[in-house]
Amino acid sequence: MKNVFVRDIRQGDKVSEVFLAAEKNLAFSQKGAPYLSLKLKDRTGEVDGKVWDHAPEWDQAFKKGDFVQVNARAVSYRDAVQLNILGIKKLEETDVDPMDFLPACEGNPEEMFAELMGFVNRVTTPHLKALLTAFFRDEALVGRFKRAPAAKSFHHNTIGGLLEHTLSVTRLLDRAADHYPGANRDLLITGGILHDIGKVHEFSYDRMVEYTDAGRLVGHIVMGVEMLDTRLAGLPDFPEQTAMALRHLILSHHGVLEFGSPKRPKTLEALIVHHMDDLDAKVNALQTFIEASPEEDSDWTPYHRLLERYIYKG
Repeated sequence: MKNVFVRDIRQGDKVSEVFLAAEKNLAFSQKGAPYLSLKLKDRTGEVDGKVWDHAPEWDQAFKKGDFVQVNARAVSYRDAVQLNILGIKKLEETDVDPMDFLPACEGNPEEMFAELMGFVNRVTTPHLKALLTAFFRDEALVGRFKRAPAAKSFHHNTIGGLLEHTLSVTRLLDRAADHYPGANRDLLITGGILHDIGKVHEFSYDRMVEYTDAGRLVGHIVMGVEMLDTRLAGLPDFPEQTAMALRHLILSHHGVLEFGSPKRPKTLEALIVHHMDDLDAKVNALQTFIEASPEEDSDWTPYHRLLERYIYKG
């Protein structure tokens, strides 16, 4: 049974515990000496680890994705805790509890899904409600939708994170529809619920969150449109203009080309969906980073590579 989690580790601690080897790279110092660079994870976070002695031999002892027993000392490096590793032993999956290593969202998946279906039930446009019903009567899809993460690392990267993010975005869109009466509420709600639906196939999450082959080669935006078109094929009377508006909502929800959107938002509803999606993702990323930051004297977090800034904890 795991007793020490990443969030518990402090500078100076002696650590003898099991982690998931999420990344493993054999590198070389400026003097040419080999060392092993690791990223070790559990459900509370991740910590960098370094093996300085006999690195090539340790590199052969386990692989990325293995569970490993680590003996190390925690040190401070660039304002973050790092493990200087003295020994590593590969463990079998039967020796660990996988739930110690896959972080789960805080909300109850069944309660969150029930609330999301409440939004579906309040859609009054018949063909949009029929479309949403066609998606969520698929039990296999629903099962993946309740467990899938929303991202590999940036935001909502937990089991159930996709559902949590989708529900949060839908709540925001429901309020935005009141604030902007010119927007089509039912189209906003439908677009919000379906904007990331392709992520049920973009990620695998058995031991850790990873991209599937389809996730890397195609991506959730294109897969989402393909899933939409499959459901639309079973609704022959669905209005083509509305179908095109929904495709555009999915294709443009990342906002700009450099962030992966094949199209930029060109309708009012697409613009609102994009900004609510972006807001929810960034707020979650910022709050999660603050919570995971070391409890030290500084009121600032370490540098956030993706947000490209330090965050003031206050």
